[in-house]
Amino acid sequence: MNPMSRRGLLAATAAGSLAGAATKASAQSFGNPDLPQQGAVSATNPQSIVDPGPQNPALASQFPSAVSPPATDVGGMPMAWSSFNNAPRRIQNGGWAREVTQADFAVSEEISGVNMRLTSGGIRELHWHTFAEWGYMTYGNCRVTVLDLQGRAYVSDVKEGDLWYFPAGYPHSLQGLSPGGCEFILCFDNGHASEFSTLLVTDWIAHTPPEILALNFGVPAETFSRIPLHNLWIFQGQLPESLEADRAAAQGAAGAPPYPYTFSMRSLPPIRQTKGGEERIADSSNFKVSTTIAAGLVLVHPRGLRELHWHPNADEWQYYLKGRAQVGVFAAHGHYGEEEFSRGQVAYIDRGFGHYIKQIGNEETQILIAFNSPDYQEISLSTWLAANPVQLLETNFGVDPAMIERMPDHRLAFIGASR
Repeated sequence: MNPMSRRGLLAATAAGSLAGAATKASAQSFGNPDLPQQGAVSATNPQSIVDPGPQNPALASQFPSAVSPPATDVGGMPMAWSSFNNAPRRIQNGGWAREVTQADFAVSEEISGVNMRLTSGGIRELHWHTFAEWGYMTYGNCRVTVLDLQGRAYVSDVKEGDLWYFPAGYPHSLQGLSPGGCEFILCFDNGHASEFSTLLVTDWIAHTPPEILALNFGVPAETFSRIPLHNLWIFQGQLPESLEADRAAAQGAAGAPPYPYTFSMRSLPPIRQTKGGEERIADSSNFKVSTTIAAGLVLVHPRGLRELHWHPNADEWQYYLKGRAQVGVFAAHGHYGEEEFSRGQVAYIDRGFGHYIKQIGNEETQILIAFNSPDYQEISLSTWLAANPVQLLETNFGVDPAMIERMPDHRLAFIGASR
């Protein structure tokens, strides 16, 4: 073979390869944009989707989008799923706690979560953190105490649907009330923060020389001879006095703080409400002390959709209180992932990542959401597109102008099943 004919053959082969690639590209279908094509719908050989095992059907049934992802999924998205259901509980006489932190949930860099239970009279001992604590009551009743920088004490009772917020370094305590104690969710504004590594007052006193304690408090050193030589963390105590009596006992010359450290989010009117769902928001605009965490309580009605949107200023931490949902998340470089969530599970979405929440099943889906920001901010994809000239959208998407005119010209928030 002479050089010219060899070059001609290589050129022909290259042209054939390019033509084949072009043919494959043109064969791509809407809803399956990536090459090589993905998803079970793209597998012509039936054995491509068979899993010979070993298998755990009970576990696999909870993650259908992982077992058989949609064709739009692209590998490389960080795992956005975690759960309190399989987090180990630390149980003591008086209650228990379990946590989901960045140590076990790699994507959760900015927010960590704790699920805690206190019995009637159970006490989470006096303590403080080097990070802010935000709490949401999911069951029962609890008494909270906190002291601010000016020495002003705050004492309050909270019930299901109420919040509290304690800034970093503010000392506080929690106690379950009758008849059944309480359970709540805590969020810390640091993904590495652990409930099991906080600063406990019994620890400090036990590790301080007795003569220093005597000098500091102006009492004989023997006063502290019976203090616990280990931290209490959670312990069973007696039910407290009435709220009025505790407030009177805690009140000092400094008076009361100017703003409450507790807030009733469930009693708020929804900021958005449609036949597809509703949303309530608590941030620094209405819960003044909450300067590092904003929160949402989202209800998605059966077959409803929380519209495509993103949050430009904060990561999003979701806790599923009720029902089930499918969540799709979009990141840069065409990365996309879809997962399903149910009661007790946690989702995490990075700042600026586009996403939606689709209700699945017959039960309304209820989600508690925390953002690592004092202010709730959102950008709706529908609102943004509607703010552009029709010609620009037509050119960008190849969409008929008549269809563009039919698209919504405002934020949808929640879309009902009939749409």
